[in-house]
Amino acid sequence: MNPLLDFSGLPRFDLIQPTHIDEAVSTLIERCYRALDKVANYAQDPTWESFVWPLETANEELSRAWGQVAHLNSVVNTAELRDAYNRNLPIVTEYWAKLAQNQILYEGFKRLRSSEDFHRLSQVRQKIVENELRDFRLGGAELSEAEKPLFLKLENDLAEAAAKFEQNLLDTMNDYTYLVTDEQQLSGLPEDVLSTAKALSTEKNQTGYVFTLHAPCYLPVMQYADSRALRETLYYAYATRASELGKAEWDNTQLITNILNWRAQQAALLGFKHYAELSLASKMAKSAEEVMGFLRDLAGKAKPYALQDWQDLIDFAKVYCAIDTLMPWDVAYVSEKLRVARYDFSDLEVKNYFPEDKVLEGLFRVIHTLYGLSVVPEDVPVWHNDARFYSLINQQQQKVGQFYLDLYARNGKRGGAWMDEVITRRRRGADSTIPVAYLTCNFSSPVGNKPATFTHDEVITLFHEFGHGLHHLLTEIDDLSVSGIHGVEWDAVELPSQFMENFCWEWDVLKAMTRHVDTGQHLPKVLFERMLQAKNFQSGMQTVRQIEFALFDMQIHCGLLDNQSPLDVLKTIREEVAVIQPPHWHRFPHGFSHIFAGGYAAGYYSYKWAEVLSADAYSLFEENGVLNATIGHRFREEILARGGSRPALDSFIAFRGREPSIDALLRHNGMV
Repeated sequence: MNPLLDFSGLPRFDLIQPTHIDEAVSTLIERCYRALDKVANYAQDPTWESFVWPLETANEELSRAWGQVAHLNSVVNTAELRDAYNRNLPIVTEYWAKLAQNQILYEGFKRLRSSEDFHRLSQVRQKIVENELRDFRLGGAELSEAEKPLFLKLENDLAEAAAKFEQNLLDTMNDYTYLVTDEQQLSGLPEDVLSTAKALSTEKNQTGYVFTLHAPCYLPVMQYADSRALRETLYYAYATRASELGKAEWDNTQLITNILNWRAQQAALLGFKHYAELSLASKMAKSAEEVMGFLRDLAGKAKPYALQDWQDLIDFAKVYCAIDTLMPWDVAYVSEKLRVARYDFSDLEVKNYFPEDKVLEGLFRVIHTLYGLSVVPEDVPVWHNDARFYSLINQQQQKVGQFYLDLYARNGKRGGAWMDEVITRRRRGADSTIPVAYLTCNFSSPVGNKPATFTHDEVITLFHEFGHGLHHLLTEIDDLSVSGIHGVEWDAVELPSQFMENFCWEWDVLKAMTRHVDTGQHLPKVLFERMLQAKNFQSGMQTVRQIEFALFDMQIHCGLLDNQSPLDVLKTIREEVAVIQPPHWHRFPHGFSHIFAGGYAAGYYSYKWAEVLSADAYSLFEENGVLNATIGHRFREEILARGGSRPALDSFIAFRGREPSIDALLRHNGMV
């Protein structure tokens, strides 16, 4: 049996091959169209059971199977897998696009909305019907028969362009290596980075040290390498990824232009002024003007701190690093030197206290304390030896959720960190499906006999992604369309993830999740206090950097001005809010996969928007005890359990007792 067609349990990652994909997609698409024909017979007199349920079931199977294919394409990318993925992507995209425009379905949902049966539905199901009607309108259901094919073509072109954008970035990252034979260039680099670089050179039958652009190599080079030339070399390679300054076949320049044009055409077809307005139609924020006002207001508060951060770096670089003109490839290096001088510790020193096993133990302890859940490892088929699997067990010894964990960077795996769904909770008869999630990061792997150790920033990233995971896993909603992260406004989806980051700054959490990789000692309290003092080190620069990205995203999706390129827009925004001006050859947009290959188009502001929510939510824990199980239960019930069954603002108010305030965010960032 084709393992992609087996929905009896967890994915069969031990059996799935690229050769299975064509058959699975073809079979499932056919099932979906059969289900569509069946429910169409009930569109004149629709009920939940006859009209909504059967198609939802068929669509769920397609989503689950294609989700496995997309995941494998992201974490164990091969030529055969990529070909099969690219071959089937247009087929899957076309189905979803046609579904969104299906006039019979649209009319059926309108009839259901106006029927007496609608008022007998639960509030959750009423919300689903309202969402469906909105999404039909946004999917082109109200377009003329002449316009619908164009909208479908745009949808397919955009899906293929997004996939190509991400693949170009991955190919550039995997292809780049830089060989160092002069050991003087290696001064300052951590031992684990050198060991990995040496092993890679041996693997490639070269003599010396081979460096790559993957985060566990690139970031430490920028932070610790005394060689300014080495930093500049890798910075240039990273800054020009997937651009016209590299290999032509991996250049994202034209894709960026096409994606923006096609999105603008879609928005115009639907009657919106620009794509940003279309994107915001299903978000908390009401308009692009509201978002940009929020961002510029925050920039106004943060920029004085950012300017002071920048001046501090310039002054320190001149006096202590013999750098008269501070360049972007010096920033991380000089920042680390300044942090050590000011707070008497380095990131490398802290990293030695965070071996993987203790970090996971500490994370799982927080989950147990707040929500009464135990995390238990299980042995199931996985896609790579790095990956593991766990179950969340409640106090009644019942499984409430499960997740895969894939922590290490490697070739064939796209960069970054993310959570995605494997299975979503949904009631089937008397039982609910147990939700399952992927949690993926790109950290350093173990070296030799030593365990993997994480920087404090990587620990924060792990907690962040686990927050997304809990949002998906702890839902108590049984209707798939608003279960877990489904139906949650995009600019609220970062609330649970950013909320979890706060625990990485609590002594009661950290003291038990550390063990020095050599001495076995816990993190000293005095070192933690220095970390805490440094928590807002350069928070001004970090804030305006995120605002720069968010304003760029929103502005280009509001439409480019005459003769402007995306790079021109970015330059203008940097002049307004940034304090670091990159060189003219920097090609940031070409690697901005969040908005060109992910779900954040005209939505990158969500990180800052949701940071307001998360900081304010966490302030209730600060007022009552950060590991307070009573408040934890309330957060679970009002935020995590509710999924998209009600507006995110309503869920926040139900938890916090009032509307959100920006005060906690400013206080957490030291900008008060």
